[in-house]
Parts: sequence; C-alpha cells; structure tokens
Amino acid sequence: MAARTRLSLLVPKNLPPFRNQRLVHNEAAVREPAYPPVVPSLTAKSKSARLRQIAEQVKKIRGSSVEDKLSLITRIQREKFVVYPQTFARNADRWYQHFTKTAYIPGLPDRFPAAVERPGVDERSTSAGAPPAVPGIDDGAFADIRTLVTRVILQERWYMEKQRRLFLYRHQERVFGPLLRTLVSALTCSLARYNPLLRSSSLDLSRQVNFYWRRGQRTIPKGHRRGRLEPIRFQIDDCPHSQIRITQQLPQFTPLEASYSAEVPEVTYRPDVMPLFRRQYENLIFTGAKLPDPACYGHTQFHLVPDRYHRDRMACQQQSDQVEVFLRANALASLFAWTGAQAMYQGFWNHEDVTRPFVSQAVITDGHFFSFFCYQLNTVALSVETDADNPRKNLLWGTESLRLYEGVQDGEVVGLNDDVLKLLVQFLMNHP
Repeated sequence: MAARTRLSLLVPKNLPPFRNQRLVHNEAAVREPAYPPVVPSLTAKSKSARLRQIAEQVKKIRGSSVEDKLSLITRIQREKFVVYPQTFARNADRWYQHFTKTAYIPGLPDRFPAAVERPGVDERSTSAGAPPAVPGIDDGAFADIRTLVTRVILQERWYMEKQRRLFLYRHQERVFGPLLRTLVSALTCSLARYNPLLRSSSLDLSRQVNFYWRRGQRTIPKGHRRGRLEPIRFQIDDCPHSQIRITQQLPQFTPLEASYSAEVPEVTYRPDVMPLFRRQYENLIFTGAKLPDPACYGHTQFHLVPDRYHRDRMACQQQSDQVEVFLRANALASLFAWTGAQAMYQGFWNHEDVTRPFVSQAVITDGHFFSFFCYQLNTVALSVETDADNPRKNLLWGTESLRLYEGVQDGEVVGLNDDVLKLLVQFLMNHP
C-alpha cells in the first residue's frame, strides 16, 4: 500500500509561472454567437430607437426604384414653409440663397461671351447697322432671326390695340403673355435647324413645377412632441410661363470642385421672420412631365413678372435696390426647384448626392426688359445629417435687366438691342 503524503500549500519558487502555461479550456474553437446582436427597438420612444428607425428608412429608400423613392420621400406630410418664387419681401434673394445653399455670381459663365451687364446708348444698334455674328449662326441667319423678332413684336402690338379694356391685374397676362409665347415658339422652331437638340425637345406652357426638400432643424415648441428636434421642411410650387425640356443633359458651366470656395449668406433667423408661412398639404416633386418622359432634362425656362411689379412705382417708393432683388429671387427659387426635381428623377436624393452637375437656364421679362440666369445644381444633400461635411454649393449666374426694345412707333420697332437678342439666341443654342 502506498503511503500517504502531504503536499504543501505553498508553491515552490523553482516552478515556472502560470502565465507561461496554456490552459486547456482556452484552446477551444471560438464559436459563432447563437443569437443576433442586441439592437434598439423599432417601437421604443428613445433616441437610439429613433436613430435605428431613420437608418432603416434610409436603407429602404436606397434599395427602391426611382418612382418608389419619390413616394417614400414625400409620403409623410407635416407642416412646411411654402417658398414663393415671385415675392416682394425685402432682400428675399439672401434668404433663398440660405434655404437652397446657393452662391450668386454676377455675370454669366464663360460659355456666353456676348453677355452684356448694362446696355448703353453705344451698345444699341438700329436696323441700319450690321447685325453681330452669333457662334454657330452666320450673319444672314441672324438677320432673319432679327426680322422674325420684329415681326412678332409688331403682330402682338397690333392685336393689343384691337383689344378692349383689360381686366384689373391681368395686363401682363393679356398683353405680354402672348408676345412671349409667340417669341419662344418662333425662336425654337427657327433655331432647330442649327441646334439638333431642339428638334426632339418639348415646349411646356404654364406647366406646374414642384420641389420638396429639408434644410436645417428646429425644436418643436408645443404639443405632444414638444422639445423634440425635427427638420425644417420647404416646398416650392412654381408655374413658369413656358419651359423647354430636352432629352440630353446640358454640359456643366464649371467643375464641382470650383464651388467649394463660393460663399453662401448665412441667415440665423427663423424662416417665418422673412416672412414665410407654414402649411400642411401634399409634398410634391415634379419637373413638368411624368417620370417615363424621355425629355427629362431642363433647358430654359421663361418667366413673366406679375402686374404688381412696376419699376417706376418701386423707384417712387425708394425701393430701387429691390428691382433686381425680385428678379434674382425668382430665378433662384424657380431654377432650384426645376433642377432639383430633375436630379430627383435620376435617383439622387438627400442621402445619395449627385455625381454630376445638373444645369438649367432662365429668362425673366416684363415685355421690355430681359434678365438672363444660369443655374448649376451641385448638391441636394441639404439636411443637417448630410450637410455637415459637404463642401459643395449650388451656383447661380445672372445679369441685370437688359432692354430689348424701346417701343413701337409708326409700325416700326424702335431701339431693338441686338446684344440682348444675341444673348437670347445663345441661350437657345446651348447644347452638349
């Protein structure tokens, strides 16, 4: 029989330390977890649950088609600020620049070398002078276009004199509306032989254009959701006089990286101080045509100022500085809505920013004065979540008001400005 021995409880000093030994239960293979990871609930009322709800919604929109994307983005209806393109609010262009993250650049891009900032007496040419050459059009063709514009002005003048007394606040619509409509259709048909893109274009008359987006956030002041943060929502409902849609996208005016250094005015006040008013109705994103339409890109919009817009009256009220502000605000809001809706039709939205610039043009007139604007959409990521590290800015170029003609005397158009007509032709001749 073996004798019993007593082992000392003290560990001898000559034994190797346990940290150098490999234990048997640590050598087992690491197994995959049998249960899914713990994630916040989708129905809880917590911040983590709200973040998961937003992530699930973004993931769902990313994997949807374009039609479903538009439906999911505009589905939830809450109160939103309605932005009116034609507004008489003071310095409205600075507010609109902040809402749309747009920088204004005086003048026109280098694509239009014939841009004239302010016409003078020396720049006006008469019928006896030789018409200037337009890129892509010879002098004879420009002379025919000049004759066509003169004929349109005289024709509408003759019909205007035959009309009876006009209704109140419908002078622009009844007098200069038909003039602009005939001028746009005639120039489009005449220039189609020089610009093949216009042959497959679509001309819309009084077509609705809508755009819905989010910009900034606010704290809900009252109600059962008091104290929560929610995005500030905006809606533009525009109705241009006419617009030209094309099947190919216009080329960019400047690279995307050129907008990094542009400056956008920062407005720290609430939008209702402008004033803007909040309404709750259907969120709309519409370019003027349905989604399957092949002419899904914008070329040029034409706007007619309202009857309340009078240059002489604004000068008598010591508001001459607001004459151009009104036109810039109109162009900025209208072109942002139209170009942003085009980007949405291509599948881009707040969390999937544009990969290429979208370009549109606009002409705003009161029948005598014409203003020209170009817009380049570089980003639609305007919400708080996506705008934090986004250096892109949208860009707007524009001229001041240019007078097309002085008037009509003895059956002749007096003071027809060839420089303005040349710029109008260049706008319609723009193509990829």
